[in-house]
Amino acid sequence: MPDGKPAGVPCVQLDDELRCKIFGDPRRPAVCGGLQPEREMCGDDAPAAMVWLTRLEALTRPARE
Repeated sequence: MPDGKPAGVPCVQLDDELRCKIFGDPRRPAVCGGLQPEREMCGDDAPAAMVWLTRLEALTRPARE
């Protein structure tokens, strides 16, 4: 997504099972490769992980001018 990805919008590179279609590909954005899963992020299940990621997106959303 050349202009970035809005919070709450799935990345265009995710498949139907929310797996990255370009994992290991040099076109994969550096931010994706730098995001390393940790217990705090993943929680106990996928819904808990999505809550954490949604919050991260909101906290890092650029300010509107």
